[in-house]
Amino acid sequence: MIKKMFLSLMMALMCLTASAQFEAGKKYVNASMTSLGLGYNKNNGFMFGLNATGGYFIARDWMLLGRFGYNHPANQINELEIGVGGRYYIEQNGLSLGLALSYGHNSDHGIKGNHGYLTPEVGYTFFLNQYVTIEPAVYYKMCFDDFANCSTVGLRIGVGFYF
Repeated sequence: MIKKMFLSLMMALMCLTASAQFEAGKKYVNASMTSLGLGYNKNNGFMFGLNATGGYFIARDWMLLGRFGYNHPANQINELEIGVGGRYYIEQNGLSLGLALSYGHNSDHGIKGNHGYLTPEVGYTFFLNQYVTIEPAVYYKMCFDDFANCSTVGLRIGVGFYF
């Protein structure tokens, strides 16, 4: 009985601490690994990537994001990506819903290409303390100009900092 009460109290305190981080005016930075070998598209096969993200809460639970990324598919065509987006946090359960627009450019081994992407994602925010989080997310990066071959489904895991 005491064990259950203690666990309930700890969960309530974690929720109170987390909700304070989603207020208007808060800032956010994140470094994440994209795909972890789990991202896949028909054209490139499996891939690995790194992302840096910065954000600003414009209202409670609503954040605007800027993102810069590097993707390395199995076929050795490296891609640099820049984008903007938004995220909504569902405080009751730690889930977040995101949507981003981005532009990717690659130019390796004589192959050049530019792609536009729309990327919806569903993530979870797990607070380690008042500021630091671990944030896994599942995403689907839809390619505008070659949907069938360049669209990617994958897993992203990152470490975030709210201040």
